[in-house]
Amino acid sequence: MKIAVLVSGGVDSSVALRLLHEQGHELEAFYLKIWLEDELAYLGDCPWEEDLAYAQAVCDTIKVPLHVIPLQKEYWQQVVSYTIAAVRAGRTPSPDLLCNQRIKFGAFLEHIDDSFEKIATGHYAQVAEIGPALCWPVGPAPIRQAQGERTEVVTQAKQVILLKAKDPVKDQTYFLSYLSQTQLNRLLFPIGCYLKSEVRELATKFDIPNKSRPDSQGICFLGKIKFADFVAHHLGKQQGDLIEFETGKKMGTHDGFWFYTVGQRKGLGLGGGPWFVVKKDPAKNIVYISCTYHSDDKARNEFDVESIHWISGIESKKKDLTVKIRHGEHVYKCSFESSGIQRAHVKIDAQDQGLAPGQFAVLYDGEHCLGCAVISEKR
Repeated sequence: MKIAVLVSGGVDSSVALRLLHEQGHELEAFYLKIWLEDELAYLGDCPWEEDLAYAQAVCDTIKVPLHVIPLQKEYWQQVVSYTIAAVRAGRTPSPDLLCNQRIKFGAFLEHIDDSFEKIATGHYAQVAEIGPALCWPVGPAPIRQAQGERTEVVTQAKQVILLKAKDPVKDQTYFLSYLSQTQLNRLLFPIGCYLKSEVRELATKFDIPNKSRPDSQGICFLGKIKFADFVAHHLGKQQGDLIEFETGKKMGTHDGFWFYTVGQRKGLGLGGGPWFVVKKDPAKNIVYISCTYHSDDKARNEFDVESIHWISGIESKKKDLTVKIRHGEHVYKCSFESSGIQRAHVKIDAQDQGLAPGQFAVLYDGEHCLGCAVISEKR
């Protein structure tokens, strides 16, 4: 096949490229330039040049052309602006989900032509085709059968499902849960059937230039820049009160509610703890904290969701599912009850200290990722 491979300069996408090359596909590599150069130059070192150099070196070893696609404008409009707006509203954003849905498998598609049958990345996930949708070519089948006509069916586009990766720790279906069926139908994840340790072994076997490069961490567009520095750059600082949730007593001050998320423990700068953030009041710039976060009066095992997205385009009829509240291997058993248009109530089988409005809850049926929804404010 002719495949467009998204490379980042990291080990995972480089191994994905090499695996497809070994299989004999016609490949072209693409590096998406989304770094906000002016902004990150102000905040700290911008790593995109180093990333691009590694990506170029990997492509050069197997003579695959590499194209640099500048998407800074699109990224700002569709991902960064959302992140800033969510933080300003007191919500916890998930920019990586929007990056995949709107940029990597959204805006990028406008820069390549239809000759590319598939798009491949270094994500830890898997896709599988399930039973095709079938239809009769012309007229109702019983009539055509009675007339002695041939009764073949026409195979329409197969449904593609998103499955967890072999490596439960590295699994990235959480970040891919916002994709549509149309997007998923064009995707390949060559390393989804490998453990991370096996990917490292393959990198050594292929002797790729970045075989020893450590994994990147953090939000996709920030690189090594701290999220707090990014927020301060856009929203500044404004002193507010740290209030004990149970008593209403002022325990200290903070530089702005936007630096905190529900469930946060570190960075409060108070003695006598441990202290947890339990609530925020954006209108009054108040952060409520508690030493008894896990007590019965602060049950964290149920929540409402909104903006529900099903990858198949069809709502799941199953009520007993599993859910991830954040990226990682941990899942909760849950019940999922629709409570109106694009709303539902979710109850999990344990307490979670970090249920914050704005976070994405990602739903699963076993290994099958069904879609996602946004945790909403309590009614």
